[in-house]
Amino acid sequence: MERVSSSATLLLKFFIPTFWIVFFGSFTAALFLSGIGMNSRIPAGTLKIGAVLFFLLGLAFLYWSVMRLKRVELDGEFVYVTNYFKTFRYPYPNVEKMEESDYLFFRSMHIYFKESGTFGKRITFVVSQKLMDDFLKGHPNVAKHFLGEA
Repeated sequence: MERVSSSATLLLKFFIPTFWIVFFGSFTAALFLSGIGMNSRIPAGTLKIGAVLFFLLGLAFLYWSVMRLKRVELDGEFVYVTNYFKTFRYPYPNVEKMEESDYLFFRSMHIYFKESGTFGKRITFVVSQKLMDDFLKGHPNVAKHFLGEA
């Protein structure tokens, strides 16, 4: 079993959302608990609504992007998917396809299953290109079948 997801997954999935929630949640709570508004150039109601919207939009962005990431390990027969609390093993016949997406700073990979599993029908993870290349060199049947490579 070889890990193919990036080491940054833990940072992206847990630490960044935790710091966002603590920092901006505290900031938003402080706006409501303090007497700000009388000496401010921005009306207090507008500032509070803006802070709440900024916090909620940031929280939604984090949930739909990085908090859904999983750690993925592969071997010759199975895909192992974990959210760091639970790990599930899926045999390759249950995998429909694997697609890689290239973004500016990282690459993500989506694994689509034929049937919905515990984590859903699609798993997203940040792929470590070096680890994935090393795995595919040792398992060319996986590269040929799922990624369309020779």
